[in-house]
Amino acid sequence: MLKISLPEDVKFIMKVIAQAGFEAYAVGGCVRDSILGREPEDWDIATSAAPYQVKALFHRTIDTGIRHGTVTVMLHRTGYEVTTYRIDGEYLDGRHPESVRFVSSLEEDLRRRDFTINAMAYNDSRGLVDLFGGRRDLEQGLVRCVGNAKDRFEEDALRILRAVRFSAQLGYQIHPFTRDAMRSLAPNLKKVSMERIQMEFMKLLLSPHPEYLEQMYELGLTAQFLPEFDVMMETEQNNPHHCYTVGVHTVRVVQAVPGDRVLRLAALFHDIGKPACRWAGEDHVDHFAGHAQVGSDMTEQIMRRMKFDNDTIRQVCCLVLYHDMGNDVSITPEFVRFLMRDVGVELYPKLMVLKDADVAAQSDYQAEEKRENHRRLRQYYEEALERGYCINLKGLAVKGRDLIDAGMQPGTQLGEALEKLLDEVLSHPEWNEKRTLLGKLKEWGYL
Repeated sequence: MLKISLPEDVKFIMKVIAQAGFEAYAVGGCVRDSILGREPEDWDIATSAAPYQVKALFHRTIDTGIRHGTVTVMLHRTGYEVTTYRIDGEYLDGRHPESVRFVSSLEEDLRRRDFTINAMAYNDSRGLVDLFGGRRDLEQGLVRCVGNAKDRFEEDALRILRAVRFSAQLGYQIHPFTRDAMRSLAPNLKKVSMERIQMEFMKLLLSPHPEYLEQMYELGLTAQFLPEFDVMMETEQNNPHHCYTVGVHTVRVVQAVPGDRVLRLAALFHDIGKPACRWAGEDHVDHFAGHAQVGSDMTEQIMRRMKFDNDTIRQVCCLVLYHDMGNDVSITPEFVRFLMRDVGVELYPKLMVLKDADVAAQSDYQAEEKRENHRRLRQYYEEALERGYCINLKGLAVKGRDLIDAGMQPGTQLGEALEKLLDEVLSHPEWNEKRTLLGKLKEWGYL
């Protein structure tokens, strides 16, 4: 019999419930992860006890979702969700059941769950309860719905995205019947809030297999909430620098960057502006002039639509805007200092990671020259840091108070003067000295 090592707190909760005459099992993802040899993020417990009965058994509980049968039991400053066996009523909105009915049967509770790998239960006395072949699907690497796939997705359309997300996190295939239901019911994703879509989408994007984005496109899922990605997948790049469509190139870049939230998003959106900027020259070669600026603007619109936070939007848009910078110019220390100012010292290393991934997903055309450019972009960045060069207003040898003390009035002109001094210092780092900078202001007529 399969033996799962339960945490002591979980054992205690299940023992207390059992001693009161009720059933209690660990259920769902914690059972799945335990079978896979992974550390579960949390432990969920299902029970035949009603919520008020659970509350009576423990000293401290929280009514986190009592209407749907969930009580959180607090032990040692950790919360454990304990949910009464239930079956769901109708899903009129394609997302939430109109009602739930508490039942006494574990089997009925497991039957309402989304995928077989999430519909297993365990306790030490009965062992593994696997009514729908979840363990077999884990062994075969399959994501498959419990029962009729269309019924599961019509109940909750978010499960369509969860299927791809689980397959990406685990490296599994999706069962053909489940895939067919996903494709036919993809439009139901319109019923799901963008916040929930974004959450599932990011779990996929940060998974070990972000290339499953292509499956989302093939199944018609991205068309429902990120149609711009579909346009990229269908945009050719007749250009010696490229060997893939814009979309396939994008997926390869996403694969090539680490699983960092900002980097994966920047990789996803870095060429989003190319379809809008594409034009064929007299040489019959596609050109994409201005795509970085257009892409940055589009990225902001898309990320706001998808309910991302402002700081993430700012960083991603910045990387998209500058991802192509330096590809067609001579790389000098001065150029790099200005680029550091524009991108930000903290974000600059991520820009370099993105640029490396971008080149790795292109053709071999001029690849060595591109890599040499990147080497210089890194070298001069490191030199600027080592030498303590001024890169932003914070590092300038004079501040606004110094200019006021020297006779300038507060206002826009003072800010303009500081920005002009910064430009000069970026070109001539040795000028970053108070006397020299005040002399420049006198020379320019500010003082």
